Amino acid sequence: MLSKQLQTTSEENGKTMATNRPESPEAKGALDGTRIKWDDASMKSSYANVCNVTSTREEVVLLFGMNQAWNRGQKEVTIHLTDRIVVSPYAAKRLSMLLQGVVAEYEKRFGTLNIEMGTGGAGEGKK
Repeated sequence: MLSKQLQTTSEENGKTMATNRPESPEAKGALDGTRIKWDDASMKSSYANVCNVTSTREEVVLLFGMNQAWNRGQKEVTIHLTDRIVVSPYAAKRLSMLLQGVVAEYEKRFGTLNIEMGTGGAGEGKK
């Protein structure tokens, strides 16, 4: 699994930039030394093959669900939504950065992901 955690580090030129670090159960906070403990006691796992995003000024809403229509050429497809995650725009930006890093690492290991219309199934990457 390509799981990562975003942390900030200071570079030689004094700028602060985001970097991806491997996630650990007890990761240290970068700015104030706060120790973070990930409690997964109430966590649930879900699978989604469809995601949509909407937003307002105050929040970003991620909708996850399942497309179970496997026949091409259907006039109408029903997506069964299973989860809605609401985050602040700041959290959405951090999530975007994390996902970009994970996808880049995935493509280095397994090949480019082609997401043009009509493609996108598992195992369709190529090097």
